[in-house]
Amino acid sequence: MASYRFLEFELSEEDFTLSRRSQRIALEPKSLRVLTLLVNRAGHLVDKQELLESVWPNTFVEENTLTRTVGILRRELGDSSRDSKIIETVPTRGYRFIAPVEMLPGQAPNSLPEQNGNATAVLQSSPAVLPTDKPRTPKLRWLLPIACLILIAITPLWFRHHHLQAAPIRSLAVLPLNDLSPGTREEYFADGMTDELITEMARIPGLRIVSRTSVMQVKGTQKPLAQIARELNVDAVVEGSVVRSGDRVRITAQLIDTRSDKHLWAQSFEGPLGDVLTLQDDVAREIASQTRTVLTPAARAELSSAKHIDPEAHDAYLKGRYYWNKRTGDGLQQGSIYFQQAIEKDPAYAAAYSGLADCNSGLAWHGFVSPDEALPKAHSAALKAIELDPQSAEAHASLALLLDHRWDWPGSEAEFKRALQLDSQNANAHHWYGDYLSIKGRHDEALFQARQALELDPLNLMIGTWVALRYYLARRYDLAIEQSRKTLALDPNFAAAHLLLGDSYVQAGLHKQGLSELQLAARLSGGSPLYLAQVAVAQAVAGKQAEALRIVAQLQKTSRERYVSPYGFAQIYAALNNKEQTFKWLNAAYEDHAVWMSYLGVDPVFDRFRKDQRFQDLLLRVGLLP
Repeated sequence: MASYRFLEFELSEEDFTLSRRSQRIALEPKSLRVLTLLVNRAGHLVDKQELLESVWPNTFVEENTLTRTVGILRRELGDSSRDSKIIETVPTRGYRFIAPVEMLPGQAPNSLPEQNGNATAVLQSSPAVLPTDKPRTPKLRWLLPIACLILIAITPLWFRHHHLQAAPIRSLAVLPLNDLSPGTREEYFADGMTDELITEMARIPGLRIVSRTSVMQVKGTQKPLAQIARELNVDAVVEGSVVRSGDRVRITAQLIDTRSDKHLWAQSFEGPLGDVLTLQDDVAREIASQTRTVLTPAARAELSSAKHIDPEAHDAYLKGRYYWNKRTGDGLQQGSIYFQQAIEKDPAYAAAYSGLADCNSGLAWHGFVSPDEALPKAHSAALKAIELDPQSAEAHASLALLLDHRWDWPGSEAEFKRALQLDSQNANAHHWYGDYLSIKGRHDEALFQARQALELDPLNLMIGTWVALRYYLARRYDLAIEQSRKTLALDPNFAAAHLLLGDSYVQAGLHKQGLSELQLAARLSGGSPLYLAQVAVAQAVAGKQAEALRIVAQLQKTSRERYVSPYGFAQIYAALNNKEQTFKWLNAAYEDHAVWMSYLGVDPVFDRFRKDQRFQDLLLRVGLLP
């Protein structure tokens, strides 16, 4: 049996102990076995699989168990994964012990202690008896019990003091869960489980939880956790995995304080697929406890209210949210189909009705289908969601957005306020409410809501773009340009950000730059009629009348095959200063109940017509006059 010294530590294979300056460090047997194997192979890469098979033979454990064990070792050794001096992580491969190791004289290296089914027996064996020149005096026999009593008395106080000194966790991100299910793995399941866990965590008062869209931006990246935490502006992260096998599911999660790189907690939760919502509530409650967050009675009741759910309905719901999050025409259509399937499997599934409402609202807003086709479906689905679950912030936000599209302004604002009362961390509710406030000309309030949404979802490209829209509609074009550039720094190919940047350039008098940005936006959007109309506006403002009219002809041809909003035609003719055609198309947009008519009171394109009585009449009919 060998003993080793590295830095200020000594590792004894014979006693199976780790000490620092002769003070023994309490470690669980598995952690000691991992450390011993790494030290034995100092300077050499030890593969993850070899570590798993050596330390956990004939046992199924997940890779994050090893990650957690190495994290515990680093914590006790004062090491850091960001700037390692002792245990180096070799990405996707394993670990390497890189600190200088000295074998103590008179001993030879040996293998790890064999497992005998009772690993703790190694630690509980009698200590070696050391030779002594003199018998122990009676005085020492009395001192030893007294010292033990003192140690017992002060240890809880030391731990309490140490615990209280740690900075409290005020903000947290649930990183995308890894799907470790056997066989074919489908992205929607792990992504959907991540989404639902974030929703559950958001119920914890006093703890800011980053929204789903932002955490998905770091999916699959190799960035260090500390960098991810800085980008998301959080104190800690939750990493984990999900395994689905037959009719059972297991969620494994670990909480990491990224400020100190400490693994604070890890646990697995397993149960039937039908009880997956209960498992997620269990995870949320445990994390709340580990972050020392005091749950209010209302929050505690919410986290205990999960009901059994039909596994097939839940699976269809997860697929629906996966496609809804794509925000494309095909994605929204496919999402609608899956939400409908979930409803057919479980007619009392409130979240599925809310998802169906969101898909139909999105189809109308983006101009993929006509308002007459989509909005009635969205309205009935949102009302049903609230009927089934009156306490669902998600359902109230869905109804608020739908009422906004239908020009029911008092109803819309009341529902937004109710959604935020139920869940102040619902980023979409802040995002959509900000849009409502811009439409109503309450620009400072709108910007406040937009910033709240961005704080909750800092990497969400659409929310970042809509902060620019808040500035644009307030005629603060310099700030709209600056914000659009910030969003494009995250994703240079995000079409909506190019659209806002181009529109802002045009209104700021930078016609050449605006046209260039809008043409790029149209290409990135795949030739969306909504985007092409803005290209024509820029051409008209720049005096390129013929080019603008060519796009009008192109859009009229497209309208014979698919829905094209009349509002876009009105914008083009307003930019051409053709008053009669402008009001012709605005009246058509009113009759069509075009969703974008909501912006009529604040859209800069129509500023030259605001004193016209016909324009005032339209504002009155849409409900946009004070």
